[in-house]
Amino acid sequence: MSRTEAQTRKEIIDNRLKQAGWIVGDRSQVIEEFDIIVEKELVAEAATPYSGHQFSDYVLLGKDGKPLAVVEAKKASVDANIGKEQAKQYCYHIQSNVGGDLPFCFYTNGHEIYFWDLENYPPRKVHGFPTREDLERYTYVRKARKPLSGELINTKIAGRDYQVRAIRAVMEDLERKRRKFLLVMATGTGKTRTCIAMVEALMRAGWAEKVLFLVDRIALRDQALDAFKEHLPNEPRWPKQGEKEIAKNRRIYVSTYPTMLNVIRNNETNFSPHFFDMIVIDESHRSIYNTYQEVLDYFNTVTLGLTATPTDVIDHNTFNLFNCDDGVPTFAYSYEEAVNNIPPYLCNFQVMKIQTKFQDEGINKRTISLEDQKRLILEGKEIEEINYEGTELEKTVTNKGTNALIVKEFMEECIKDPDGVLPGKTIFFCASKAHARRMEQIFDSLYPEFNGELAKVLVSEDPRV
Repeated sequence: MSRTEAQTRKEIIDNRLKQAGWIVGDRSQVIEEFDIIVEKELVAEAATPYSGHQFSDYVLLGKDGKPLAVVEAKKASVDANIGKEQAKQYCYHIQSNVGGDLPFCFYTNGHEIYFWDLENYPPRKVHGFPTREDLERYTYVRKARKPLSGELINTKIAGRDYQVRAIRAVMEDLERKRRKFLLVMATGTGKTRTCIAMVEALMRAGWAEKVLFLVDRIALRDQALDAFKEHLPNEPRWPKQGEKEIAKNRRIYVSTYPTMLNVIRNNETNFSPHFFDMIVIDESHRSIYNTYQEVLDYFNTVTLGLTATPTDVIDHNTFNLFNCDDGVPTFAYSYEEAVNNIPPYLCNFQVMKIQTKFQDEGINKRTISLEDQKRLILEGKEIEEINYEGTELEKTVTNKGTNALIVKEFMEECIKDPDGVLPGKTIFFCASKAHARRMEQIFDSLYPEFNGELAKVLVSEDPRV
């Protein structure tokens, strides 16, 4: 059965307003059929009581009783966009009647809700209505924000020339009403610091009050929290140590994708889709447009992606997500630029390959000696079934000899500390946690004089890592 507009309002829109804290029927919050005078002269000599009047379906009021927003309703079976122009006219007529700020504009068919910040941004589809606190924050931000072109950047947080250029590129696009940005910066060039300096400038300029920094691992969350604590010590952060429940009185939020998914899916928290003014997505080249697109769709706010993946490796989905035409990010600073800068910001690397016969040729009948083949047959093994590619070593075969050879070669060839004894700080990327443990044991057995302190395994479940 097709709903009428009145049924759509009562059965759907009233409930969606209620989810955002608006009580339809409480005239201190919501006025239905709000009377708007369109032509004052015509009203004075009106032929009928309704001449020169319009009636807005809903007007949402601030704590001071003044209109904050207009909501134009259409029946569920029609396109919500049919109410777009009508809602816009109501906003301007209300401002003309009442004075004060231009109300925010919403139009909906109950299922789809569109939000239009008139004179600031084009309309966009949103997941739900904002709370009264959200709208009052939007009103404050709209009035208080300063031009970004004259806003200083805190170079104590991010002072390198390319970091400043990255921040300026985003600021310029923000002033051009863009809402999505992608920074591509090589590993080690300070993406997080650049982001923190940007957040600090936007907060100081009045463009953002609440910011979400999204990561995909708890270890990265803790790193980001420490970085924000170091560079913005006076900004309240979430979560604090051991804090589980989402708090709504902070300014900086750092979360993993799964945690934020749980927050927005929890009906009891009633977490507003308009809560954040900006979302930063760390390592945004990963498959966030699949599993975690739900988070971005829910909030649909100013979004900044950070990645170290070179631009020619990033897939088109990521560029599309951030509205980057033709694969051109908002700003890019490559590994080559960092290495070739004078003085260099990054050191170049050299590749030294250590390969055994088994890694080159694999393990099979052809590479196993006749003596070993006879021994394996006596043990009941089928020689024909033994066939491992060199690339499979450590994934399917435990090969202590190869690992020991790699450790010895490393200790002979590595860059040494100033005393020329210990290796410089080095990381070994292993095939598994068990492989990492085996490498640690080999270091300890080959170099016992270092008392088990030469090599350490780093795994995310170790709280003291």
